[in-house]
Amino acid sequence: MASADAGTMRAIRVHTPGGPEALVVEDLPTPVPAPGEVRVRAEVIGVGRPDVLIRQGTYKWMPPLPAVPGAELVGIVEALGDGAPRELLGQRVLVSARELPQRGGCYAEAICVPASAPFVLPERIAPADAASLPNVQLALALMQCAGGAPVGSVLIPGAAGGVGSALTQVARAKGARVFGTARGEAKRRFALDNGAEAIVAADPAALADDVRALTGGRGVDMAFDHLGGEWLTAGLHALAPMGMLVSYNLVLGFPQRETLKEMRALLGRSLALRTFSMHTYDELPAQRRALLEEAIALMAAGRVKAPPTLSLPMAQVRQAHELLDRGDVLGKLVLVP
Repeated sequence: MASADAGTMRAIRVHTPGGPEALVVEDLPTPVPAPGEVRVRAEVIGVGRPDVLIRQGTYKWMPPLPAVPGAELVGIVEALGDGAPRELLGQRVLVSARELPQRGGCYAEAICVPASAPFVLPERIAPADAASLPNVQLALALMQCAGGAPVGSVLIPGAAGGVGSALTQVARAKGARVFGTARGEAKRRFALDNGAEAIVAADPAALADDVRALTGGRGVDMAFDHLGGEWLTAGLHALAPMGMLVSYNLVLGFPQRETLKEMRALLGRSLALRTFSMHTYDELPAQRRALLEEAIALMAAGRVKAPPTLSLPMAQVRQAHELLDRGDVLGKLVLVP
């Protein structure tokens, strides 16, 4: 059980949203688990795009200020609140903010969460690798957008990124050919080593032609798009008959050309466009947890591999966000307390 006075810990908070300088390392009281909660001592803290949005104050699911960013934490259960299962004590677990009442909270040396929230990890998954499991969960959810239809090939722009690399692994595990885009030789080599069959031009004007050339003129069964703009339109043109494009972000905003008109111009292919947000699963907790359990099983079995990890000390959180802002991260970026 937990002590009423657990001392202090370091956490990273945002008081005034802005650039990396908005991230402040502070000493805070170590939280004491309430009844039904557990306290997890962090070993590895994941860093990702939602953290940037919290830092900037633009996240649609923004926690109140001062806010602690952080969507995933891997660590050891070190204290139990009254009524929490005793078998959790000493277990290595993954905490995902998707399982918490409020997003963020993981940029801390310790966190208290409901005992039902953490995922117990098998020993064969290293802590740094486990920090990538929420990306695998997201990739599994994205692949489910096909609704059970056969998917023999996919197009993944940004295949060297955190989501793109996980999506590549999951698509390969499900038997699909993977074509991706990547800017620069280092990212291109990373994506190919991660399982992409080929890297096509990082140019929306050439994308569809390159994909059709690699698929005998047919196109791909699924294309994923997080950029929007002309990339979304190009992704539609890269689809095979009955293909589906899944739009899961709009970094560059909406396309200049009207999307429905583009789809009607391609009517002979009977294409589909689906928008997607992982927040859909906020109302589907059983399905959400099942996706992460599947991700754990795939990684434990070696069918999905975690990307290389770039580890920085927790005190260098600003440098970590500078890397994110520049797009200079290959694989998973983590903080180590």
